[in-house]
Amino acid sequence: MKEETKEKCKPIEHIKGGSAVYGMGLIGALVFYIQQADSFGMGVLGVLKAIVWPAMLVYKLLAMLY
Repeated sequence: MKEETKEKCKPIEHIKGGSAVYGMGLIGALVFYIQQADSFGMGVLGVLKAIVWPAMLVYKLLAMLY
């Protein structure tokens, strides 16, 4: 019975290309936001924005549609 459970619980293979695109976008966003920063606090805020930029992009795109 345990062998059947192991076979049913195989991990799902993920497409690895999406993480590479996200990583390149993260680096680009980091460079952009840090270049625009006038102070250390704005640089820290830029790092946080760079991490969540996909969520902000999707939110703004959906706001334009509706």
